[in-house]
Amino acid sequence: MDPVDVVRRFNAAINDQDLTDLASLMSDDHTFVDTDGGTVRGKQACLDAWRGFFTAFGDYRNVFTELTVHDDVATVSGYSVCSRPELAGPALWTARVTGALVGEWRVYEDTPQVRRELGLPQQAH
Repeated sequence: MDPVDVVRRFNAAINDQDLTDLASLMSDDHTFVDTDGGTVRGKQACLDAWRGFFTAFGDYRNVFTELTVHDDVATVSGYSVCSRPELAGPALWTARVTGALVGEWRVYEDTPQVRRELGLPQQAH
């Protein structure tokens, strides 16, 4: 399966708050890492975390503006939309994809340093 399709489907499941689709796209040892480095490990623990997140932030959505793949890592730039200001705005993501499954989903703040680390072009200001 094409990693771009897997990552787009994973994000669609987040945007649709569809835990069944998310589960079908997660590896059993799936890991989620937030912008502060907080980590949730294991498919069931991640699904439980997403369930709580969707309950707390029902209008949260990710919008991708660019998606590239190198080896097994997809790197995405875009932004999040949410009525809670701390969850809205520019964001970067990486997804480690093996076959049709996401092994790691990581969210980053969109900063010049993170863009350098991920090999992304700098934003025009």
